[in-house]
Parts: sequence; C-alpha cells; structure tokens
Amino acid sequence: MSFQAYLDAVEAKTGKTPREIVDLAKTKGFDDPKVKAGPILDWLKADFGLGRGHGMALVHVIQKGPEIDMKHVGTTGVHRDDSNMLWLDGIATKPKT
Repeated sequence: MSFQAYLDAVEAKTGKTPREIVDLAKTKGFDDPKVKAGPILDWLKADFGLGRGHGMALVHVIQKGPEIDMKHVGTTGVHRDDSNMLWLDGIATKPKT
C-alpha cells in the first residue's frame, strides 16, 4: 500500500481528512520533535480506532510534514507513490494524476 493510500484509507475510516487530523494533533502538541510515536499512536487508536500502519503514516505527516523520500516515487514496490508530496486535503479534492 502506498503512503498516499494509507492516508486515503484513514479518511475513509474516520471521515476526517489527513489535514484535519494533523491540525488536531498540533493542538495537542504532537508536532513537537520531542514527542515519540507511541503517544501519538495511542491517541489515534483511542480517538479514531486506527491501527499501527495507518497511525504511523499519520505520525510521519504530523511530525515531518507531507513530503516523503523520493525512493518511494515511481518505483514498482508495494509502497510506491506517484509524488513525493502527499495530499492531505481529502480524496474529493485530490488532483488527478
């Protein structure tokens, strides 16, 4: 599953866009570089019912932003993505690739 597919699945499961969840995380201080993944994953599970895989995709975006490593772009592996910039504003508004 691509990084973007994880984020799209989060929206389908929670009804919230990734950006909405990132914004909520920021109000809780989870974007602080000192915060480890564990507390964020616990919050995502408790409030949204998300498991580790989907949670870790959000942890990356919460702590590092929407840019991902180019090694995943244009590859044929299972984690391939079309772009190194993830779309956070929802499936309905995502530009066609």
